[in-house]
Amino acid sequence: MSLPFPSSTPPGSSGIIYALVARRSVILAEHSNTTGNFQQITQAILEKIPPADSKLTYVYDRYLFHYISEGGVVYLCMSDDKFGRRIPFAFLQDLMERFIAAFTDAEIDGAPAYGLNSFARTIARQMDYYSRSPQVDAIRQAQGEISQVKDVMVQNIERVLERGDRIDILVDKTNTLNNAAFAFRKRSTALKRQFWWRNQKLMAIVVFAMLVFVYLLISSACGFPTWSKCRN
Repeated sequence: MSLPFPSSTPPGSSGIIYALVARRSVILAEHSNTTGNFQQITQAILEKIPPADSKLTYVYDRYLFHYISEGGVVYLCMSDDKFGRRIPFAFLQDLMERFIAAFTDAEIDGAPAYGLNSFARTIARQMDYYSRSPQVDAIRQAQGEISQVKDVMVQNIERVLERGDRIDILVDKTNTLNNAAFAFRKRSTALKRQFWWRNQKLMAIVVFAMLVFVYLLISSACGFPTWSKCRN
């Protein structure tokens, strides 16, 4: 069955769309930048993650689901395929460090579903930072804090879902326009600057041409090059 998507797709990448922290298959905190039914996909992934520590990327049409599982806690995010894997895994590593610092083992082990959803504010803030800041990847590489994503396995998510149990993923593109608008503003500013300089150059050429024309006109009237007519 084909996967339905809205007919219009914002230019470029939408970055990180959805992220969560879970204790095995129990979601403790989550945040989404848009609406859709991708929670069905993530729930299927959570139920299939092995108990041992692992990292993995699942491919699902134009979307990637990345996760880090460590100590029974899963840090998972969803992004579009144009966003790559390096930054999402840097985001997950950062999320894991912040989550461990925010809660004790007892709080994590004893929390019910969405019992630690106060952490959703942190998820939202870091999602926005990693999706929008162009310096993130360079900074993380310089600090050596990114695990080599080439060692992270990539699988098709169809392996997670039972045969004939394919889920149509619906993502509301209208709510991802914040990222598209941000990119549009940057392009608009650059375009305005480019047109301003072009107008300045054109104005300078016009002024120079007028000065040359006035000079030639006066020179012709005064008897160029001796200007004898004007001296008398």
